[in-house]
Amino acid sequence: MSNRIRVEIVGRNEFWRNAVFVEWEYQFPERKLEPDGAQFHLIEKDWLEDLQRVAAQCFSRALLAPQDPGRRHLFRRIFEG
Repeated sequence: MSNRIRVEIVGRNEFWRNAVFVEWEYQFPERKLEPDGAQFHLIEKDWLEDLQRVAAQCFSRALLAPQDPGRRHLFRRIFEG
């Protein structure tokens, strides 16, 4: 039985966000990130630490996705100016 979690890849910009996916595919070709909507992906819980390390190598972050993504979007709109 798999233990999957939702994650969001947040990059410095779109180039670096895409670099995370390229680097992930290179380092872990057998581990597929399953898209879950436009911004989120489903991964095995065991992969989170590896994904965070790969994201950091690409000036990005791999974050646990919120249960209600609308709240995160609202806070970004408020605090980004």
